[in-house]
Amino acid sequence: MTDPEQMRSAMSAYVKAVHQAYLDAAASLPPGDRARLPLAGVDEFTVLAVGSRYLHVLATTDPLPEPEGQEVSVQDALGNMRWQLRFFDPIVAPGLGLIDETDAPAPLQVRETLGVRSVMYHLSVPPGSGLTPHHALHAGTGLAHAHAAADRDFATLASLVPERGPVIHEMHAAYVNGLARAHLLLARDIAGANSIEAHEDDFEQVRRQTLAALRDAQR
Repeated sequence: MTDPEQMRSAMSAYVKAVHQAYLDAAASLPPGDRARLPLAGVDEFTVLAVGSRYLHVLATTDPLPEPEGQEVSVQDALGNMRWQLRFFDPIVAPGLGLIDETDAPAPLQVRETLGVRSVMYHLSVPPGSGLTPHHALHAGTGLAHAHAAADRDFATLASLVPERGPVIHEMHAAYVNGLARAHLLLARDIAGANSIEAHEDDFEQVRRQTLAALRDAQR
């Protein structure tokens, strides 16, 4: 699609499908667990559709200035969940054109360029990938399951070493915001540097190895 209106319409439908899949997956969780999920626990947020070499779709609760110039925004909702979808490309935010994504997506650079600090999710869609209902279903369901698993694991970490509660909270925040290096360093602070062998980009393995180390230490 080359028509801007068609592209925005397709992006709006994709985001709504992701959120619907997230809510559908979350519906099977206990009420308390469901309420703690990032997307289920906030009534209003902003979704940024960012075009560089990759297409980045990220949700944030950060306050942003009102759209100006050539920037376009769309309001949408599902039940009590409301969001504003905003579109960014190198014309609207010239710094995006300086990001090198030749070999891989650069989500942290994208967020830094836009000044976004808190992130509830960040999807990076490769060039040529369609914004299909199947992709949206997979993405939304995967997000809900990943968020629920992380919530359970961090609650377990806090119960194992309650005296390290503030550090575990920081590690959880690093996970939510996709801060891989901070997430790894905090895990090593909690469990010991030699206990974590996972690559910093593998958030789940870092978290699972942290859990395993603490459980071993208490046996």
